[in-house]
Amino acid sequence: MSVQERKQRERAERERLIVATARELAEQQGWDAVTTRRLAERIDYSQPVLYSHFRGKREIIGAVALEGSAELAVALRAATSAAEGPRARVTALAGAYLEFAERNPAVYDAIFQLDGGLAFAQEDTPEPLKDAFAALLECLGEVAGEGVHPALFTELFWAALHGLATLTREQRLPREFTRQRVELLVGRLAVL
Repeated sequence: MSVQERKQRERAERERLIVATARELAEQQGWDAVTTRRLAERIDYSQPVLYSHFRGKREIIGAVALEGSAELAVALRAATSAAEGPRARVTALAGAYLEFAERNPAVYDAIFQLDGGLAFAQEDTPEPLKDAFAALLECLGEVAGEGVHPALFTELFWAALHGLATLTREQRLPREFTRQRVELLVGRLAVL
């Protein structure tokens, strides 16, 4: 391995460590607790080293969002691939989405609530974000209904899931009725 390759590998490892540490800190204490000073202390690097990888917290949030989007896509596809029939697939998709949001609140916020400097629904949207939407579309496109654009239906269903996820987490909706809400959403919106 050349010196250049070794330096690139070390740089990639430092970036992974910064992102993992930011994620861990955000999940434990919230995004307000994630500062370059705290990250530098936790990973035992100087702040200039952090700034050599990320220009600031916004870029770190963006990196967490990209990583989280890739994980969300995997979780959605795993849930839907194990289900038989359209209703079961859509129900599994909704359950996996809400479970991801509940298990990973800081990552979910990085993807959907915070400014990570990422473009959504545009030409330059990063691939992990496109893939997470594609994982939704793959399942929901088949139940959009005749004459309904699959992507628009997917956006609407996704918006409903996002609302359920955020309102439940903020205790605006009682958690114990989540299953019933999902069943109502699937039964009323999806053409099965």
